[in-house]
Amino acid sequence: MPSVEHPQSFVVRQECDKVAFQSGFRRKLDEREGWAPFQSTTAPGVIYLAAAGARGPWFVALDHPGVIEELDAPIADIPGPGLARYAFESLGGVYDLLPRIYQLAASLPDAPLREFEAKVRDLPKTTESERLVVQRVGQDIFRASLIDYWQGRCPLTGITDTALLRASHIVPWKACSTDAERLDVHNGLLLSALWDAAFDRGLASFDDEGRPLLSPALSDVARAELRWLGPISLTNKHRRQLAWHRANLFVADAGG
Repeated sequence: MPSVEHPQSFVVRQECDKVAFQSGFRRKLDEREGWAPFQSTTAPGVIYLAAAGARGPWFVALDHPGVIEELDAPIADIPGPGLARYAFESLGGVYDLLPRIYQLAASLPDAPLREFEAKVRDLPKTTESERLVVQRVGQDIFRASLIDYWQGRCPLTGITDTALLRASHIVPWKACSTDAERLDVHNGLLLSALWDAAFDRGLASFDDEGRPLLSPALSDVARAELRWLGPISLTNKHRRQLAWHRANLFVADAGG
């Protein structure tokens, strides 16, 4: 693996600045041994960009453990900053990876929770109507986070029309024990409206491989309309929440 250019040349520096800025990381920090660090004002963590030269290879380093767990890009065995590093033969790979890093960093549990706490800190919560206002703020943040996490697409159907997408809690808002659980993207799925209705009423759930489970209480017509392209990609955190859904909400018999 070629070594990192140090210090960065004008071309490498300009390309790093450009891809970081376009991907939402617009606060540049001081270069460190050939690695250019960047932060975002709206997502936690630091990214580091470097290259062996103007023709590549190009390197990305990352310090956000939650994001690293979610990425499916192979980690490169190269020295450098952060908790994990990735290598690409062309700059196009960096352009593909950074938006996903930003989406995950902005949607993983700590960021939505902090945003929610800041927005409701001074809101009254005494009456039922006041508590409903607070809940609506949280649900709006949760929806925006799920759109980021699932990249604006229902993972079952591929639908990307936001008017037809719903933020589906796995463990419902009222059944969650903490705000952190309510706002955790691993406690939610971004589903098309029809799938959301079935999931919310316990007429559909998912197994640990992300394959749909359909209740025998569903009619043949309804089953035929619940089309899907493939299983949902799940983390272990999703699986823990879905185990609760299957045990507590899923209608496992026709009489339910």
